Amino acid sequence: MLKRALLLAFLLLVTLTLSAQWTTQDEPSGVPAYNAGPPKPGTKLPPILPKEQLWGENAQYPYQTQAYDLAQKIPVVLHQQPCYCYCDRTGHNSLHSCFENTHGAQCATCLKELYYSYAAHKKGKTAKQIRAGIIKGEWKQVNLESAALN
Repeated sequence: MLKRALLLAFLLLVTLTLSAQWTTQDEPSGVPAYNAGPPKPGTKLPPILPKEQLWGENAQYPYQTQAYDLAQKIPVVLHQQPCYCYCDRTGHNSLHSCFENTHGAQCATCLKELYYSYAAHKKGKTAKQIRAGIIKGEWKQVNLESAALN
């Protein structure tokens, strides 16, 4: 009876240990990919998708199309920001990547971070200071409906 109890306890321990790796892999953690500084001189960033190429569900709201206009004004700042939708798992290397295609128009996280970055840049904050605010989660306070009106 004691052997059976010890065997069951051992199996339970092994099962919990092995299943623990699966529970943490899907949970985003840490700071997503970003570039610590501006691109090297002479390096050209990929273009931001022109807002004219947004249509249908990607252009239902003014804040979607306006975001692409704003992104074109601060590409180097966006290049230095992480994106907390964790799209770096699909190959993006910064918030800039989100606006090279329609991903940014479809993702509230990307949009809020973009509006946060633009407003902070207008206030004179550096890309590093903006990144610190994004990492703290300050972008979560952005209201997309009112941000597009400013």
